[in-house]
Amino acid sequence: MITTVLAFLFTLGVLIVVHEYGHYRVAVACGVKVLRFSVGFGRVVWRRQRSPRDTEFVLSALPLGGYVRMLDEREGPVPASELHLAFNRKPLRQRALIVAAGPAANLLLAVLLYAASQWIGVSEPKAVMGSPTAGSLAERAGLKAGDWVQAWRDGDEWVNLRSLSDLRWQVTQHALHAEPLLLSVQSVHGGQARGVRELRLPLDTLGDREVDATLMRHVGLGSAYSEPVMGEVKPGGPAERAGLKKGDRVLRLAGQPVADAQSLREAIRATAQAGQTRTMAWTVERAGQLLELEVTPRVARDGEVDVGRVDAFIGAQPEMVTVRFGFLEGLQQGVSRTWEVSTMSLRMLGRMLIGEASVRNLSGPLTIADYAGQSANLGLAYYLGFLALVSVSLGVLNLLPLPMLDGGHLMYYLFEGLTGRPVSDLWLARLQRSGIAVLLLMMSVALYNDVARLLGLN
Repeated sequence: MITTVLAFLFTLGVLIVVHEYGHYRVAVACGVKVLRFSVGFGRVVWRRQRSPRDTEFVLSALPLGGYVRMLDEREGPVPASELHLAFNRKPLRQRALIVAAGPAANLLLAVLLYAASQWIGVSEPKAVMGSPTAGSLAERAGLKAGDWVQAWRDGDEWVNLRSLSDLRWQVTQHALHAEPLLLSVQSVHGGQARGVRELRLPLDTLGDREVDATLMRHVGLGSAYSEPVMGEVKPGGPAERAGLKKGDRVLRLAGQPVADAQSLREAIRATAQAGQTRTMAWTVERAGQLLELEVTPRVARDGEVDVGRVDAFIGAQPEMVTVRFGFLEGLQQGVSRTWEVSTMSLRMLGRMLIGEASVRNLSGPLTIADYAGQSANLGLAYYLGFLALVSVSLGVLNLLPLPMLDGGHLMYYLFEGLTGRPVSDLWLARLQRSGIAVLLLMMSVALYNDVARLLGLN
């Protein structure tokens, strides 16, 4: 819990400071006097100012944002001697640069964070597939448990897949663009390679509402391949009563071969019907000997359905690979990933706006805090990647053409550049009110989604 809170506060602090520093640095470079640089809103809990003529740096009580207050005639009287330092007196080009500098700083930070994550390297599951969901796109395409997906086709070239995360990223990209994904797959079973084949994953056939946060479930890509080996067995549970022990390899269920740990877990879950479970005949291998055991799972409640449980951990550690890049390649990956995440975020927002994607994809501070803690526990490279993702999201969000956001101000300047006159005060007031309403609505939906996820309603 402490790690989650600290990681969340650090995430907010870094992203807010970088965003506001972008505004501040460009404002100073354009000759604008900055009155206050604030991290947070509300009551000031810390301040520093070298002299009354310098910028006041403050830390406020509510750390969910920040602002840079500049000298501006629209916000109060400006001494004649300082009129040349006022924001509103600067040329349109400079005002636009100052406003755009905040989101640009977040996107630049994301490039560096993604690059740093690639330089450090991360340990990820190899792209060896677990059992695809029955009847799913992946199963119909021919993917099987134990298949190693080695590469994907980009035009006339094959691009190597470094990990399962890399495969999922390509699935997401191709699904958003409604394009099929061509894969090079090698079947590996029992440690023996069985040849390479090409496989077409028809992601262009997905419906619009399937390309959302549940995409992998629709496609049928679950966890990485894991051997059907018993892990820790809970004392007094169905597994122990049946005689199962840690290290037992499950070979068959009712005479049918067990492909992997995922298919074994699904078979156990499916034993529960009408509040009861049925007994299963297991064939297991223990120390070179075959044993025939009868296992009767207990009934457990999972959301609104009954499932079977044996009270034991099932599955061996998936095969892992270290993904690491050199300096220049890491920078290139940082630029590429930042661009791809930015365009994907905009595309998803557009789909939500026109009703082609669910608003359940919006996440709020509770989800961000949860992911911050999880990534911090996984290691520095994972946390930097998470920090980069949130930085991209903040940059993209602030560029949306909504009043109250940087993108809204840029729209005002576009109007001024095209017409030769600024937006009238009347329309500014109207647009500000509508912008506040839209932002409050988005925040409410995001917070509701957070609570729903925590309660298991989504």
